Amino acid sequence: MDSPPQANEKHRPAGRFLSLTSLAALGVVYGDIGTSPIYAIRESLHPGHQVAATAPNVFGVLSLIFWALVIIIAVKYQVFVLRADNRGEGGILSLTSLATSSGTPRPRVHSFLVLLGLFGAALLYGDTMITPAVTVLSAVEGLELVAPGFAPYVVPIALVIIVGVFAVQRRGTARVGALFGPVMLLWFTTIAALGIVHIIETPGVLAAIDPRHALSFFAANGGRSVLVLGSVFLVVTGGESLYADMGHFGTRPIRSTWFALVMPALLLNYFGQGALILNDPAAAENPFFLMAPGWAIVPFVILTASAAVIASQAVISGAFSLTMQAVQLGYLPRVAIEHTSEHERGQIYVPSINWLLMLCCIGLVIGFRTSSALAAAYGVAVATAMVVTTCMLFVVAREHWRWSWAAASLLCGALLIIDLAFWGANMLRVPQGGWFALAIAAVVLGMMTTWKTGRAILSRRMAASTLPFDFFLADLKENPPRRFPGTAIFMFRDAAGTPPALLHSLQHFGVLRQRVILLSVETAEVPRIPPEQRATTRALGDGFHRIVLRYGFMEDPNVPRDLAMVRVEGRPLDLKEATFLLGRETVIASERKVGMSLWRERLFGVMARNARAATSFFHLPHERVVELGVQVEI
Repeated sequence: MDSPPQANEKHRPAGRFLSLTSLAALGVVYGDIGTSPIYAIRESLHPGHQVAATAPNVFGVLSLIFWALVIIIAVKYQVFVLRADNRGEGGILSLTSLATSSGTPRPRVHSFLVLLGLFGAALLYGDTMITPAVTVLSAVEGLELVAPGFAPYVVPIALVIIVGVFAVQRRGTARVGALFGPVMLLWFTTIAALGIVHIIETPGVLAAIDPRHALSFFAANGGRSVLVLGSVFLVVTGGESLYADMGHFGTRPIRSTWFALVMPALLLNYFGQGALILNDPAAAENPFFLMAPGWAIVPFVILTASAAVIASQAVISGAFSLTMQAVQLGYLPRVAIEHTSEHERGQIYVPSINWLLMLCCIGLVIGFRTSSALAAAYGVAVATAMVVTTCMLFVVAREHWRWSWAAASLLCGALLIIDLAFWGANMLRVPQGGWFALAIAAVVLGMMTTWKTGRAILSRRMAASTLPFDFFLADLKENPPRRFPGTAIFMFRDAAGTPPALLHSLQHFGVLRQRVILLSVETAEVPRIPPEQRATTRALGDGFHRIVLRYGFMEDPNVPRDLAMVRVEGRPLDLKEATFLLGRETVIASERKVGMSLWRERLFGVMARNARAATSFFHLPHERVVELGVQVEI
């Protein structure tokens, strides 16, 4: 069964879609994978692997690179993973939501899939920190070819560039993509042209397409070939970012730019580097920059530095999308999320994540200092996330596409064998720096599970002390308070209970508005909810009404906007005369109650105190909001 068409692709004019959108997608989506030629072959033939730059080894490495790009990116991601869209959205959490929404899986299976998906998501934060550091360092190191005495200035210049790339994020994906797209078009054209020049000189290098060269490489080098495989994996590290950015542009421009430009340019450049090394084995030290003629090295280094800046964009925008999904699904506390385009959905900027990633990138550059040292840390996170994606893809193929066990197992089993081979090779690099990505993933996973579990415990504590609304309404009829004109809107997550803020308001003030709205906001495990399905209303009697607003996990909840569309008692709500009353819970860690371990309870309390205020998150008018606090032990 085919996945539904992308919602954001339905009504775009073909000309605009294929030009502007594809160009923007080129700048945003393919920066990461597009800059892999800077270091991939250099690291694959690194002296530390003890694999000499002989003709058989060069042919073997090129064969591995060719088939890695074809199988993992062209087949796995472009053909199958991009098909697994959750109503137009991509990324590991979106895929997890799609997999866990199939049928009614057993609770243990459901919990395992959710935990697996969260782990994959946590890993991508580590990748987002490493990618800008390694690509920018690799590009700036090219200046050492022009002036060997330039080495002391590499790290300071890299730091300035990294700060700059994070500083422009507030301009938004569309503007950044429009700026970066032409640069990346020049980049791919240039690296393809350089590759063609060297392939013409040594056309025999194209024989490396034969997979037997890869098999011979493994047979000849034994255990050393596994280390090389970890470096070869660098050519596909942009696959997960490609999928995460699907919601920004849709599948059509991503696929068209890959097959028409990106993949041919990458393969031409890789084979061109191989041809150069076949003619001069000493060029293996830095084949990418040595491809350029002497007179062009300086402008080529500048173009490479520009491409390295752009390479960071794919993972950064992917991290923004991932964060929004995690917040809406209840795995992270509320954070400020800015929508940067009035016309294109899914284009967002998350300031707190942006600056946190920048600080981590700065720390990585200062700590590792060279791209070769960082290359050891690179790949571990993405390789593990790719294994998770393949496992989720199997569930989606079975439950959503209705594939047979045999078909799903054949496809995903074959992909999983390849993924595990790359994963195992990268795990050997953990002591050399791969530990960083795993440590970041462990921290983020701990925060996600703590927040989700803490919210569940808090909900149970609140529910235990919440008065059923039927009891409240019966008591209200027996002891009616003084009513006065206007509308009071009480927000509470339990759509069946009585908001504590309502009870406290009556207890302290003894009065009640003539119209009372009990408002609940729910997040569904789909990216978006159609406007006509947004709100449900029910009259409860005695001036009380219950309204439930539903949002998808990629939507920004705007309560006043959507309440203005709701009709109560036959007419629209007049929000100018309404007062919003919210409860603010202060979480207190306690050993007296059964819940999480004490350190996790304290962590949850810190996260809760630093979460974005509900008033701001739901876009409530600050001048019409009253908050009533309550302390809750968990």
